[in-house]
Amino acid sequence: MTQTTDFGFKEVPREAKASMVREVFDSVAPKYDVMNDLMSLGLHRAWKHAFVAAIGAGPRDTLLDLAAGTGDVAFLARKRGAGRVILADINAAMLNVGQNRALQKGLADGLSFVCCDAERIPLPDACVEKVSMAFGLRNCTDKDAVLREGFRVLRPGGRMHVLEFSRLEIDALRPLYDAWSFKALPAIGGRIANDAESYQYLAESIRMFPDQPTLAGMFEGAGFERVNYRNLSGGIVAIHTGWKL
Repeated sequence: MTQTTDFGFKEVPREAKASMVREVFDSVAPKYDVMNDLMSLGLHRAWKHAFVAAIGAGPRDTLLDLAAGTGDVAFLARKRGAGRVILADINAAMLNVGQNRALQKGLADGLSFVCCDAERIPLPDACVEKVSMAFGLRNCTDKDAVLREGFRVLRPGGRMHVLEFSRLEIDALRPLYDAWSFKALPAIGGRIANDAESYQYLAESIRMFPDQPTLAGMFEGAGFERVNYRNLSGGIVAIHTGWKL
């Protein structure tokens, strides 16, 4: 029997999801940064600043940034003093945008780029102090495998941090949030990026993602200790953190 997994609200063959997600991000890569501003009304910038502050990578730390995309988290981490940042993403088109941005901003020093699947990271055990992943875990087929890989590559005493859309805590705002997600976002995606379908998938993928306590339990299942999470913007997004002790 063919195993299936979610692709937004659809059920698809498990082995097909990675290539389908890759096609989505191939399509959205050229307009990804503009669309992030429009989709979040600019809030993604504040969320990422809070996320990088929580990571707290210092000059002696190597940060592995999974689903690094166009480089926002990596660039902020370097500006805040991270010694080295490895940007990893399964999507070459997104990484290319990130590399070009790094060169344009004069931030290439201290950065390295790896095109890989977060479920199979081509790095040795216990080689980095910090692992981060912003808005990427929900697109992975095997989320538990990603967390296990994050745990594996961390040195003892290291931390993994995940910033992801989560469950809104304010019930009264849910109808407005749903209207924005399922009506406004695909329409904006169609107009700006000429791709309403990809943004429909992104909205659906947020609703299919585990809520805050469930994700915390997945961290613990991967071996992390002192797991906690912090909601931002009423739970629209949350920062999850776990230690390798």
